[in-house]
Amino acid sequence: MRVLAALSGGVDSAVAAARVLDAGHDMVGVHMALTRNRAATRTGSRGCCSIEDASDARWAAQILGIPFYVWDLSQEFEERVVSDFLAEYRAGRTPNPCVRCNERVKFDALLKRALALGFDAVVTGHYARLRGGASAGCPGQATGLELLRARNSAKDQSYVLAVSGRQGLSRALFPLGEVPSKAEVRSEARDRGLPVADKPDSYDICFVANGDTRGFLTRALGTDKGALVSPEGEVLGSHNGYYGFTVGQRRGLGLTRPAPDGRPRYVIETRPETNEVVVGPAELLSRRSVDGDGLVLLSDTAPLNAAGPYPADSGPLGWENVSVQVRAHGRTVPARVVVDPAAGRLHADLAQPLRGLAAGQSIVVYGGRDGVQVLAQATVAGPARPPANGM
Repeated sequence: MRVLAALSGGVDSAVAAARVLDAGHDMVGVHMALTRNRAATRTGSRGCCSIEDASDARWAAQILGIPFYVWDLSQEFEERVVSDFLAEYRAGRTPNPCVRCNERVKFDALLKRALALGFDAVVTGHYARLRGGASAGCPGQATGLELLRARNSAKDQSYVLAVSGRQGLSRALFPLGEVPSKAEVRSEARDRGLPVADKPDSYDICFVANGDTRGFLTRALGTDKGALVSPEGEVLGSHNGYYGFTVGQRRGLGLTRPAPDGRPRYVIETRPETNEVVVGPAELLSRRSVDGDGLVLLSDTAPLNAAGPYPADSGPLGWENVSVQVRAHGRTVPARVVVDPAAGRLHADLAQPLRGLAAGQSIVVYGGRDGVQVLAQATVAGPARPPANGM
């Protein structure tokens, strides 16, 4: 196959490219320039797409002996990820920009360019496993493709990849999915003479390199003085914009008086229409069900409790005894999940309460053999209400 290697400048993408090159594929390396600030620098583990990263990616490509290019995808990144991030907070939701970046940049904009240039597949350093598609030598074949958790559960990235769906992942290669530890990846990089072997991993939001998300939102969206209120509507303080708060937040609330019982209070809800932030006790954060929209199916569905062949109109579709995850590295919770593919909706009844669910988060359903297969993904739609007619 003719393969495009997405080289971020980190150790994972460099080793992933090396492994695919070893398999005998024709390869070209590309670094995605996502920031409009060409002078951006990296601060330890914070930030990515910096001038250091581009230089490290070029160096890795030189050692691998492959052609290397820098593609400017900053406009796509600004429009599809950063602008979406701001719009979601403005709407009172809590987005995951890594999910949107994978969906709209790495497996959409990048892949479209790759296909237009005649490449068959894209290799990245993501920690996840694929069965079918390019991994089986059939790039573009989405039918039957399965996305699985990485063998290294601590680094697993199937959660942020799920939104790309079968078609988006059908031309992806993830050579690190079977690697048991990051230490092994770094050791392999040293053995190959790759200079990024000990480079720190990046984390947090890449376009908020200093980690000050509230400051970033304030600079972009401005200030808008509003009230901190109790669930009953009692004013407890003020704030400079509801978008600076997320559900489950405890610190930095700016309350002017303590709770009568002395217990801590948390953000329960943000209300864009009234510019209010609702705060209350921890028990109000717990949810036993969740609704999602924008459904992405990554597995065939069957009627609940069904066994064997079934007609297409045989009732609500979904899965019993699966698990759901609502944060990139959050715990999974056993659940019963019902989906409506036509309406693009998902409803999950949770066997255990989840705390701090917020509209805009990604919910991913896991099941199948050993519970590691991604079955579906959706975006949390807000307070859960059981759908009508079992849906």
